[in-house]
Amino acid sequence: MTKILLVEDHEEIWDFLSRRLKRRGFDVVLAHDGQAAVDKTRAERPDVVLLDMNLPVMDGWTAARTLKGASETAAIPIIALTAHAMAGDRDKALEAGCDDYHPKPVDFSRLLTQIDAALGTPAAP
Repeated sequence: MTKILLVEDHEEIWDFLSRRLKRRGFDVVLAHDGQAAVDKTRAERPDVVLLDMNLPVMDGWTAARTLKGASETAAIPIIALTAHAMAGDRDKALEAGCDDYHPKPVDFSRLLTQIDAALGTPAAP
């Protein structure tokens, strides 16, 4: 079963996304701040990290740089989830080490396509 670490500090968003991802057959692990994201990625070894960028304790940009800078977590794909949809925000997330970028509000079908691409698997019909 594909394991996804969902890093989100807003309950409505993590509740909505985790329920929908679980219905699609994913094993979902939650973290609510950037430091917890780093710790859980190291401990759980998820297949993909969905990372909010505006987080308490450690922001998403720092968490992404930390994960990509460590040999044991560098290969785990990170998809940035952010309300930052201004020009340059996508580039900023990619420069921090994220492999892809998804602006909020979440388009769930598009997010599933991005998860499939990060996993290197064909999109489900």
